[in-house]
Amino acid sequence: MSQTLLEIKNASVEFHVPGGSVRALDGVSLTVNPGETVAVVGESGCGKTTLARAVLGLQGLAGGNIVLTGEEVKGTPRRLAERVGMVWQDPYASLNPKWKVGRSVLETMSLSGKKGVASQIFEEVGLDPQFVDRYPHQLSGGQRQRVAIGRALALKPPLVICDEPTAALDLSIRAQILNLLKDVQKANGCSFLYISHDLTTVRFLADRVAVMYLGRIVEEGPTADIFSNPRHPYTAALLESAPSLDRLMHLPEPPIGEIPDPKTRFVGCRFASRCPFAQDICRTTDPSRVAEGKRAYFCHFPVKSS
Repeated sequence: MSQTLLEIKNASVEFHVPGGSVRALDGVSLTVNPGETVAVVGESGCGKTTLARAVLGLQGLAGGNIVLTGEEVKGTPRRLAERVGMVWQDPYASLNPKWKVGRSVLETMSLSGKKGVASQIFEEVGLDPQFVDRYPHQLSGGQRQRVAIGRALALKPPLVICDEPTAALDLSIRAQILNLLKDVQKANGCSFLYISHDLTTVRFLADRVAVMYLGRIVEEGPTADIFSNPRHPYTAALLESAPSLDRLMHLPEPPIGEIPDPKTRFVGCRFASRCPFAQDICRTTDPSRVAEGKRAYFCHFPVKSS
C-alpha cells in the first residue's frame, strides 16, 4: 500500500472567459505524505486556491486526477469531510453569522451523521469552552480562526487544507495560529496542504514547498533548500520580494516585462518574458523536469547553485 496520502497527477482546470479560456491549473502534479506539511506558494492568481478547491471536489478537472487516501476525488460526497478538512482565509466569512460557534464547530460531524462535544473541541484548539454559546461577531479574529480550525479537525481527517489561514489576522495572532497548527499536527498526526503567499509563515511551518506560476508548479523541494538555494528564476524573484531585516527600507527590483495574458497557450516557458536568463529555447520549448536530490524544477537555465 502506498504511503502517499494525497496524490495529484497532471491536474488541469479551465475557465471559459470572453475571448478564450484560462487554464488555472495546467498539468499540476504534487504529493503529500502522512504527517507532512506541504506549502504551495506564488503570486495571486497563480492557481493556489483553485488547486485547493479541486482537492476538495469543489472544482472539476479538465484533465488528470486527484487521489486522496486511496480514493479518487469526484464531487463532494459527505464522507469526503472525514478525509479532508478546510480552513479558509477569512474566518468571519466562513462561519455562519446566525449560528452559535458551538454549532459551527460541529457542522462537519453533523453532516456525517456523527455526534461530538463542542466544548471538548474548543479545548483542543485553545478556546474557552464557555464560548460555545457565542456568535462569530462576539469573538476576535484569532478566536474565530480557532473555531474554523476546530471545525476542520472535528472528524480528525488525515489531511487539512489551509488557504491563507493567517492573512486576515494581526501579526501577533498569526504566530499563535501557526503554533496551534503545529501543536494540532503533533497531537493528531495529520498532514497540511498549506496555501499562502506569506513566505515567513511558510518557512516556519512547511516541510516542503511547491512554487506555482501561472497554473504550473515551477519548483518543488524541501523548505530549507528552496529558501537557501532557489534554482528557478521565478522562485529567486519571489524570495527576493519577501520583506526581511536585511532589506529594510529597500524595495526589490521587479521582474522585467509583464505578466502574460492568462489566456495565452504557451509553447515555451511561461516565465520567459520576465526572466533575466531567458534565451531563444525558452520561448519555443517547454522545459522538462530536472531533479536534483529531493528537489525538482522546470528551467532551461536555472539560477546557479550557491
